[in-house]
Amino acid sequence: MKKEPPTPSDVARKLVEIYERPFGGKPTGRYRISPKNLRSLMQRRRISDEIVRLLTEEMFELGFVFIDMESFFVVTSARTHTNYRRVPDSMVKQADDEQ
Repeated sequence: MKKEPPTPSDVARKLVEIYERPFGGKPTGRYRISPKNLRSLMQRRRISDEIVRLLTEEMFELGFVFIDMESFFVVTSARTHTNYRRVPDSMVKQADDEQ
């Protein structure tokens, strides 16, 4: 009997575990993963857009951001982005008025 591949939730937990491991000279933190390695982790020959969407949602629920950069995928903590500067409403209005 053929074994079912891991669910997007299972893979998200594995990606978080990788985030928390030391490698690349850093104790933990953001990283990128190749489509080949992600397919291996997911035990699939092909990763559909729907699977990427589901994986992205699962990662967000765990407090992480999963980004498809076409030639690789990025995993980073959502907390990393909370200190980014916010665009004020006046700048959005100004940019909109310039069109």
